[in-house]
Amino acid sequence: MSRMIRISRFSFVAAIAALASVAIACGASGTPAAGTGATPGASATKAPQPVTLHLGYFPNMTHAQPFAGLAKGFFAEALGPNVKIDSKTFNAGPAEIEALFAGAIDIGYIGPNPSVTGYVQSQGKALRVIAGATGGGALLVVRADAGIAKPADLANKKIATPQLGNTQDVALRAFLQKNGLKDKDHGGNVQVIPTANADALSLIQRGQLDGAWVPEPWASRIILEANGKVLVDERDLWPNGDFVTTDVIVSTKFLTEHPDVVEAFLKGHVKATQWINDNPDEAKQVVNAGIKQIIGAALSDNVINAAWRNQKITFDPLASSLRKGADDAFALGYLGDKKPDLAGIYALDPLNKVLKELNLKPVAP
Repeated sequence: MSRMIRISRFSFVAAIAALASVAIACGASGTPAAGTGATPGASATKAPQPVTLHLGYFPNMTHAQPFAGLAKGFFAEALGPNVKIDSKTFNAGPAEIEALFAGAIDIGYIGPNPSVTGYVQSQGKALRVIAGATGGGALLVVRADAGIAKPADLANKKIATPQLGNTQDVALRAFLQKNGLKDKDHGGNVQVIPTANADALSLIQRGQLDGAWVPEPWASRIILEANGKVLVDERDLWPNGDFVTTDVIVSTKFLTEHPDVVEAFLKGHVKATQWINDNPDEAKQVVNAGIKQIIGAALSDNVINAAWRNQKITFDPLASSLRKGADDAFALGYLGDKKPDLAGIYALDPLNKVLKELNLKPVAP
């Protein structure tokens, strides 16, 4: 049974930094070497002793693989009987990073910007990105009656993001700056309000927010349930429309101690990705059922179909877009005074080993 985790919104950078110091202290030894490798001496055998894998993800369409992997048995089949999965769900990435630092999450589906923040704040010791999950599926949607027809109209408006410092939060603030605007935190007149996705929908319906930059299915829900319209489809801001919305991360401690489990999990992840792309209609039903179990309500067919069209399910981490997002986060002051070195953030050897076994093309960091 998945548990929804909500962590109160206190100072994002201070909280991550404090938890990162704990992660550094606990994980300084045995950390995998920088680069794309996993762990020196790691083997791909079944875990000899029972292991509990703590898995984190969001109740979003952009996190389709954990829904399919759990419901259709792809993870269980790949991991074998010695590994038990304990799953937890989150509203946004910064809260999941806090959980990983605290040792409550071993592997997580998460946006690229919190991944980068966690990596930087822990001095590269706490986590690695081990696969991609979803590209696209993030939009800036506004109320049709809010008087917003172009970026300049966002001045003096109230726009929500899922959480301070998450991927959509960074995307919105960077977009404002590129269009001659700033959020109030950076001396401008656009009020960016980190808000849980379900609350953002309700507030837009009541006219108390003017829009939101959110992942699917929340963008489509705002359009169909709150008289919203698309101001920005984030795919239009990227070459070929390709940008990462969801990655898979692992704590370096878990990767060091259980490389075989990580590799087996990735096999389940790849199998789930293939199944979703081969069976989109059934996959939509599986994801919808999983979302209903967590938030208490199923999505309408119109929302599901609209949201599905806006995203691409993939195991490719689309690494260049993560680096661009990190540049934007640094420019906004989220990553300290020195531009971070992300050379060691990826550990893709386990994924590429799985892909080779399945006769699939390798991915690049």
